[in-house]
Amino acid sequence: MSRIGYIRVSTEHQETARQQEIMCDYQVDRIFSEKISGANKDRPQLRAMLDYVREGDTLYIESISRLGHSTKDLLNIIDTLTDKGVTLVSHKENIDTDTPTGKFMLTVFAALSQLEREQLKQRQREGIEIAKAQGKYTGRKPIEIDWTRFGQLYGEWKSKSITGRDFMRKMGLSANTFYRRVREYEAEHGIAEPTAA
Repeated sequence: MSRIGYIRVSTEHQETARQQEIMCDYQVDRIFSEKISGANKDRPQLRAMLDYVREGDTLYIESISRLGHSTKDLLNIIDTLTDKGVTLVSHKENIDTDTPTGKFMLTVFAALSQLEREQLKQRQREGIEIAKAQGKYTGRKPIEIDWTRFGQLYGEWKSKSITGRDFMRKMGLSANTFYRRVREYEAEHGIAEPTAA
């Protein structure tokens, strides 16, 4: 019976320190860690972890968004863990799948997480349609974003290596567009601001 940790951040420039601390608190025996988008289904360390875990093991994660972005992917991973007799503990959501309540809550959180992302996309589409109907939307081509570059700068900004003003200048974005893109990026990558203690 081992304690296994799985850590994931979306880009090379994001830090894993916070998740590492959580794993230390749980006194895990082994950690599988990678820097890759949760939307990417080919995650070598996730695959290695799923191959490694055995019946009676417990898998610890910082939040369910670390495992997967879509409800379908997440539940497939949970099914694999369940079939192997592995318990899942999610720190952020306080979920322990060893309990009936934990199993139920995991399904609910996964569904809500996907619903939130879909609603954000829907609101964006509806906003454009309303603006068009009111003649306020000119059909101006949206600003093209280099999301790879954005992700790199986002990591530097969050680690305080650069300021928000530097970030905006390097991406050529206005303040309004910048913060809108940050919200989109965080929603897409399942990044939540830490709550105050």
